[in-house]
Amino acid sequence: MAVAAVGASWIHRVNDPGVLCPLRALTGIPCPLCGGTTVFIELGAGHPARALLANPVVLAGAIGFAVAPLGPGRRWWALAPRTRSWVLGIALVGSELWQLVRFGVLPV
Repeated sequence: MAVAAVGASWIHRVNDPGVLCPLRALTGIPCPLCGGTTVFIELGAGHPARALLANPVVLAGAIGFAVAPLGPGRRWWALAPRTRSWVLGIALVGSELWQLVRFGVLPV
């Protein structure tokens, strides 16, 4: 993951691809995962605070994915499927609200 983050950061500095999210490119409205690429670019550039501001849910998910094999993954799968669905749903709604405020679509 670290190598991918540093690589994405380098590629982004050399050639900015612009908006990668199809929903945001077509409608101007960000999706709950908008900022996910920016999270890895900022981490690769050594800016964890900027990564957190880009999308805290994606950052938490990436950290969870990275540490899951060390044991915490078992806790996730031990939850009832309905509970996992609720957790993911709440995280996506929270992420969407974060992105709407971040991009100025939803004023604070």
